[in-house]
Amino acid sequence: MFIVLDNAESTLDPQGTSAEEIYAAVEELSQLNNICLCITSRISTVPPDCKWLDVPTLSMEAGCDTFHRIYQHGGRSDLIDNILRQLDFHPLSITLLATVAHHNKWDIDRLAREWDERRTNILHTDHNRSLAAAIELSLSSLMFQQLGLDARDLLGVIAFFPQGVDEKNLDWLFPTIAGRKNIFDKFCVLSLTYRSDGFVTMLAPLRDYLSPKDPMSAPLLCSTKDRYFSRLSVDVQPGKPGFNEARWITSEDVNVEHLLEIFTTTDATSGDAWGACGDFMKHLRWHKPRLVTLGRKIEALPDDHPSKPECLIHLSQLLHRVGNYTESKRLLMHSSKLSRERGNDHQLAQALKYLSHADLFTDLYKEGIQQAEEASIIFERLGNPVEQVACLIELALLSCEDNQFDTAGEAISRAIHLLPEEGEPYLVSKSHYTLGYLYRKKGDRKKAIHHFEVTLELASSSNWLNLLFWIHFFLAELFYDEGMVDDANAHIGHAKSHAANDHDANLLAHAMEFRAVFWNGQQRFEEARSEALGAVDLLQKLSGAADRVERIREFLLRMDSDVQANGRSCHPS
Repeated sequence: MFIVLDNAESTLDPQGTSAEEIYAAVEELSQLNNICLCITSRISTVPPDCKWLDVPTLSMEAGCDTFHRIYQHGGRSDLIDNILRQLDFHPLSITLLATVAHHNKWDIDRLAREWDERRTNILHTDHNRSLAAAIELSLSSLMFQQLGLDARDLLGVIAFFPQGVDEKNLDWLFPTIAGRKNIFDKFCVLSLTYRSDGFVTMLAPLRDYLSPKDPMSAPLLCSTKDRYFSRLSVDVQPGKPGFNEARWITSEDVNVEHLLEIFTTTDATSGDAWGACGDFMKHLRWHKPRLVTLGRKIEALPDDHPSKPECLIHLSQLLHRVGNYTESKRLLMHSSKLSRERGNDHQLAQALKYLSHADLFTDLYKEGIQQAEEASIIFERLGNPVEQVACLIELALLSCEDNQFDTAGEAISRAIHLLPEEGEPYLVSKSHYTLGYLYRKKGDRKKAIHHFEVTLELASSSNWLNLLFWIHFFLAELFYDEGMVDDANAHIGHAKSHAANDHDANLLAHAMEFRAVFWNGQQRFEEARSEALGAVDLLQKLSGAADRVERIREFLLRMDSDVQANGRSCHPS
């Protein structure tokens, strides 16, 4: 006998009427040799002797096949494929979508428009079958009802975030909700959620249905928002308390960006939301440099918006980290203009300090020197020696590049003199780094290596990845120029590793470009080509890197030409 208990979540609900008797009967049936028992259920409370099979979502091919067998109005379409992806290839949702489109005789363009306007609200057939009914059936179960009044709101928070909720954060996010870990476990038992890479999340159709339609009117979501904003407000500066702890952003950046995208829209005048936006970009700048969708919204703010100059500064520094120095400078020019007009000297000095740093990377050394000097004077007037030291370090680096070595030496000496005895280990490291840079430019290899190695020791103990990258990069250059190829290769390998660990595609491309030149010099052309092409792939995903891509392609052409001229093949074939 083959017995099927379909949609058994109600009969097998441990909290249901006669649950013990029903469960005992099902368990007894499962042990009889002449009976094959098949149970379909959202909940996982099935007899222990039953073999548990987790039914996955459909593959792209199976999803498209299911849709078109029902729809029967046209062939394969990119529009349909895109909608099915947004449904996470959820079988019920695909079936409902195809049925609704078939009944209404919609062509593909009309279906795409309806989906864009109504999303999962479209998933309702004339026979009263709908995604909403299936979800609400699960929410009406006794097991769910007994989770308490907060359960529905918790599902709304999970649904709101694209990644779901990090299980490590339950106590931090929901301190007022008793039994929160048990509630999240029950969500998984009811198949309303699932676990993925440490997060509790849900399929896209459930997210769309359960996510709060008015976030501002969802108390638990607003409370969650406040906790994220508070967490973002920690000052993120190398050498300061909380810097390494702020690496949490690397796993939750998508959630935080979505949170800010929504709340800077629904509460556009909120200083809290825009302040958190600036804090978010500071976190990304140091721990996961990448472009953000919030950039367009920041630039679209009216110039009289109180948060615009500060947000422009943080956005510019993020763009600088991903290698778009021209755009970074443009934003800083705008911010400095607004700060001058408002008479905000501290903000102006910050913008000028970062402008000088941008000029270092765009070869505008004399312009950068003027900006670093002005910023230093303002910070001195404001009684802020720490920021003054940072400006003097920029002044020294710019003067090095402009071959004004005496000016550079004077600037770094002033910086070291102003440094407090304790509390600024990062600036101490940067001072040694700058001395190494100065001696490197002056051709004093021994002193350059000494100061770089001092910096290396200081930075390694604190794991300042960005600074570690540049130290190893310059040490690799020094050893390479001296013909010490093994040492050079070791240092560029370390630099590459630090860039990868820092999630910094821009610096990783720098390391790969250097290594391509290195391998070419060793006549290991396949390795050189591989590194160069890897750098191109990374840079093509960044904005403002077209010149660097062209430079690497020219290098590849020269290498191929040299190889062919010498009768060697640069290709495996």
